[in-house]
Amino acid sequence: MYQSDSVWDFAIADAIKFGRGAVDELGSELEQRGVSSLLVITDEQLRDAGIVDTVLESVAAETAIDVFDGVEPDPDVDVYESAIETAAAVGPDAIVGVGGGSSMDVAKVAGALVAADGDVLDYVAPPIGGGESVPDSETLVAAVPTTAGTGSESSPAAVVSLPDRELKVGISSRHLYPELSIVDPLLAVSLPPAITASSGMDALTHAIEAYTTRRYDAKEAPETAADRPDYGGRTAMTDLYAEKAIELIGGSLRRAVNNGSDVEARRDMALGSLLAGIAFTNAGLGATHAMAYPVAGENHTPHGVTVAVLLPEVMRYNAPTAFDRYGRVAELLGEPVDGLADREKGERAAAAVERLSTDIGIPSGLTDLGVEDADVPRLAEKTEDIQRLLVGNPRRVSRDDLEEIFGNAL
Repeated sequence: MYQSDSVWDFAIADAIKFGRGAVDELGSELEQRGVSSLLVITDEQLRDAGIVDTVLESVAAETAIDVFDGVEPDPDVDVYESAIETAAAVGPDAIVGVGGGSSMDVAKVAGALVAADGDVLDYVAPPIGGGESVPDSETLVAAVPTTAGTGSESSPAAVVSLPDRELKVGISSRHLYPELSIVDPLLAVSLPPAITASSGMDALTHAIEAYTTRRYDAKEAPETAADRPDYGGRTAMTDLYAEKAIELIGGSLRRAVNNGSDVEARRDMALGSLLAGIAFTNAGLGATHAMAYPVAGENHTPHGVTVAVLLPEVMRYNAPTAFDRYGRVAELLGEPVDGLADREKGERAAAAVERLSTDIGIPSGLTDLGVEDADVPRLAEKTEDIQRLLVGNPRRVSRDDLEEIFGNAL
């Protein structure tokens, strides 16, 4: 999908319920859609903590409910295949993903592929996978996030870890949009500070990259499918979502980390994450996410922490091609920029992100994540292969550029 200045499109989950107590309406939403049996996909910790029971309280007693709680952080192919096998055996009318991005990603893929032939990797883009089109499924998928960060509840994508290759890959299709997303900020009140910080920085990175990504023209379309971006470039519509997301997250993340019971902060984080998810799934991402995948794949670091460490240096690299954009980011994060030179505006934005990360306990550099100088060339080489993300970066990036950014982020 490519967009020009004159023609662009915009996609979103079929229905979104947002607000305190929104989860109490899950039952009525499923009833309206004629659901009499459902499969919940989640992780064991959330099930043991009683969060799944809370989510299901409004579901009619006569509804047949099965639970798959085998989701793990950074789910690999085996986790996806197990969930698909469970869904095929149960044959539910609906699948409900409850949890962070991993649970929602697995739920979306299980719903789409429950009746499909082949393996999960068949639907990953080449050269890793077969690049098969994700089929349209009759199984309804609902997403109920318990964190504020991944944006999976409003995303047509899912991330698959390949531990043997120390790599993460994605499946992307309009058929992976949830038919229903229920975002209840109260579900995140008990979220630990570290996870709040990590997921929050992931959401902020989504918003900043969506706001600064390139615009595409059909004449620029790469001939190779694997090199084409997942999404269509920023537009006036995605700018609206991204700007509000940056403002909300910048104003509430510190409070949410330091006082998890601050319901207003949790609400703003949940809304900011949702808006950021809508923005990036339409506009696309850039070098920060591309660089984060090999780092996390090799060092098994949380995705949100990884992008948070990389983001300021990517912003500094990109700023010369988008001073106005990064100056606006600085303003949205509460930084005064009047009277500053363009280059200073870009630095002000990057420094604001660094201060936010420091304030919420994010590591200060890649060395804290286990990355060493000797790793930089290899990480740059792996990143260079992720053209579907790099093509959206506002400034062209060579392997030498990537090595420089990685080095500066150490």
